[in-house]
Amino acid sequence: MKTTKRFLSVLVAVVLLLTSFSVIGFAVNLGESYYIDAVNGNDANSGLSEEDAVKTIGGLKLGNITAGTKFLFKNGGKYECTATLGSVSGTKDNPIVISSYGEGEKAVLYTNAATEVLTLIDCSYVTVCDIDITAPNGGGIWINTATKPSVGITIDNVYFYDMPNGKVTSRDDFSLGAARARAAVMVKSLPGTSRYPVNDLTITNCEVYDVANGFIIWGSWNESETPWCENESEIDPVFNTGLLIKDCYLHDMDAEAMVIGMCDGALVTNCRAIDCCQGEGVDENGEILYFTAAMWFWGSVNSTIQYCEIAGQKNFGDGMAVDFDSYTHNCTYQYIYSHDNMRFVCNNPNYSGHHGNTVRYCLSVNDNGGRSTMAVGSCGEHEFNFYNNTIINSAEFHFKNMYNSYVANNIFVMQDGCTIAYDLDNALRGNVFENNCYYNVMSPVIDLGSLNVNPGFAGDNTSDIKNYELSADSPLVGGGAKIDDGLTTDFFGNEITSSNIGCYSGDGVEAEYPEETSNEFLFRILKNIIQTLIHEIMGLFD
Repeated sequence: MKTTKRFLSVLVAVVLLLTSFSVIGFAVNLGESYYIDAVNGNDANSGLSEEDAVKTIGGLKLGNITAGTKFLFKNGGKYECTATLGSVSGTKDNPIVISSYGEGEKAVLYTNAATEVLTLIDCSYVTVCDIDITAPNGGGIWINTATKPSVGITIDNVYFYDMPNGKVTSRDDFSLGAARARAAVMVKSLPGTSRYPVNDLTITNCEVYDVANGFIIWGSWNESETPWCENESEIDPVFNTGLLIKDCYLHDMDAEAMVIGMCDGALVTNCRAIDCCQGEGVDENGEILYFTAAMWFWGSVNSTIQYCEIAGQKNFGDGMAVDFDSYTHNCTYQYIYSHDNMRFVCNNPNYSGHHGNTVRYCLSVNDNGGRSTMAVGSCGEHEFNFYNNTIINSAEFHFKNMYNSYVANNIFVMQDGCTIAYDLDNALRGNVFENNCYYNVMSPVIDLGSLNVNPGFAGDNTSDIKNYELSADSPLVGGGAKIDDGLTTDFFGNEITSSNIGCYSGDGVEAEYPEETSNEFLFRILKNIIQTLIHEIMGLFD
């Protein structure tokens, strides 16, 4: 009820910019530009030219906001702002623009209140670009729908900073806006507040720093807005379509960089999430309080996260790079560089499980703070594809709760004493394991036909990802199963010219392959057997 009242009050009061914007009956011509200059402006001015700029947002004299209207803040100034756009629309070729002008540091929109800097409700074709946004006690941009879909909002070259959440003992509140979530950008809420989607949202070239959460995207689940339905017939999702997040850098954050929730056809590409999920999420006794991960799917379909670097997560319960969660189907992680996280993968299907998800051509290095698992819970991952990944210095890896799935062409180099765990009845579940390589660990019984050899990497400089290409003499070059998936390049950007094991699929590079002697091989296998036995015995006492 509180949510409904808030939306109604907003829609009644903010057919145009509110809160900080004063309203005077002055018609806005198509494409009119308004100028705000915190240094030399004067609120007695019209704001219709740079020379006649107003000083504050409150000095604007507005009427109807139509396609092409621009609100331009002079660079070098700071502007207090808690503005709302309600039911206004530009066009694809002539959007409503909130941006900056002039020389110097980018204009800063800020609020010290516990609210959003910008709220867009039932808006289409609005562009926010070339500004900074900060809200020490609030949030950045909230995009919501109440009575109709939103289409074509663009956020480009915006720097979001200083929205920390401090010490928390639970997940952040995603139920009503960016301010409660301490988010840079929030789309709708969880549960959703309407059955209308936010389509063709584009977020590009943005930086997020010292913010609790980055880009948090939600859609709608069903008429009762209940996101967790045990009865399949109750599931009636309204997906956001056309989401694109590209060339963004999110770093030094308390919690999640991105949640791709309730999307169909979303694409996240060429983004970096570095030192996110810094809240460890445990109490003084080490008990887990909450779970966060950097970039994950929730209830989405046909969507992809690719060409991203994910590193430095500390959340003890999660902190993984790969996470399919809550009815996510036919989604893909590919070309991911994951390193120094708590774990590489932990999928969380519920009730009916997930179907058709894929992880391929990823490189994981030192993701070893906790075990990785293909699926938590018995509902599991179905028709899951996990292939041509290179996993280096991993902690325990679980191939459990999988059905009719395919695991092939992967390299597993395990941390000392860590093992591969699995369900013994994998074959009965329709799972296929083939052409993998294991090193510093026993090959699992379910995959005894695969290789257990030194992979033959191109170098020993582990700080350089090119190190994990393969030498031309490596038995992994040409040793993989051929997979016709339409991809033309490997993790490193090389043309795929060979069916290899691992994320490198070229013909090999000039590097010496360190072949083992018979004694070295026997010693390594004996060590792995002893480590596995110790691990299993210790497990009996856990």
